[in-house]
Amino acid sequence: MPQSDFRSPRLYVDASLATDMTIALDRSQSNYLGNVLRLEAGDPVLVFNGRDGEWQAAVAAGKRADKLLVLKQMRAQDQLPDITYAFAPLKHARLDYMVQKAIEMGSAKLQPVVTRHTQTSRVNTERMRANVVEAAEQCGILSIAEVAEPLNLQKFLDQRDGRRLLVFCDEAADVADPIAALSGAREAAGSGIDVIIGPEGGFAEEERALLLKQPSILRLALGPRIMRADTAAVAALAVIQAVLGDWARGNR
Repeated sequence: MPQSDFRSPRLYVDASLATDMTIALDRSQSNYLGNVLRLEAGDPVLVFNGRDGEWQAAVAAGKRADKLLVLKQMRAQDQLPDITYAFAPLKHARLDYMVQKAIEMGSAKLQPVVTRHTQTSRVNTERMRANVVEAAEQCGILSIAEVAEPLNLQKFLDQRDGRRLLVFCDEAADVADPIAALSGAREAAGSGIDVIIGPEGGFAEEERALLLKQPSILRLALGPRIMRADTAAVAALAVIQAVLGDWARGNR
């Protein structure tokens, strides 16, 4: 399989992709290619739509860089590991950072979960989706993760599939070897993985008790230090991907 081309600009488009198709760009994409990058007719651009893989395209002839001619497929469509990242919403730039890193780490779904100590109950899901697309464009990712609307903790737990492994990242858990703990949960992870991290104030005691009653739960410590929530996202997803996700597929 060809490696990602990080020299050519890369754009997410909503159109279907096939050889010799011409696709229209929106105003922001056209401005980016024509006025920021100064691309001209014939210059290469990579495009993907989350369904048809990655394609080599070129800026179409015309006064503006507002259309692309699709040339050939470079990479077939892949599939993200079945990991939902559930998190207590953060404010502004830190939420942007956390979303971008969760996408880079391979999350297939982002689920905001409102808890008692959540910093903010207002979540701009359109901004989250824009960050998902930007991270995918910049990092050679072919699939676009789902961004779900916020739920309170009780509703999230009520509607999730109890066969899925629930990895509860709990600062109150005993510090133990997370690799060994996850290695013992491979069978449960076969139905998918939900990872949940609370707010910086931590889960309330009744919320922790509610979580611990869930089926297929793995209570996981992330080491001896307390992390900020956006850092914990990277740490948790890294260890899960290394043991149960697509980082580990070649070692199974």
